[in-house]
Amino acid sequence: MKASIDRSGCIGCTLCATVCPEVFFMADDGKADVSQTPVPEALQESAQNARSQCPVSVIDIEE
Repeated sequence: MKASIDRSGCIGCTLCATVCPEVFFMADDGKADVSQTPVPEALQESAQNARSQCPVSVIDIEE
C-alpha cells in the first residue's frame, strides 16, 4: 500500500504523526509528510487509523 498526503490541505495538527510515527512525520514547515512508502505490512493498520482520524482528510492510502 502507498501513502500520500495532500500537503496543501494539511493543518499541521500532528495527529497522523502521533498515531503512526513510523510512516508519518512533521516536516520543518509544520505540515505532515510521509517517511515510508510503500507502507510495510506491519504498519498498514496504523497508517489506515491515521488516515481515518485526519480532521481534514488529506491522507490517501492506495492498495
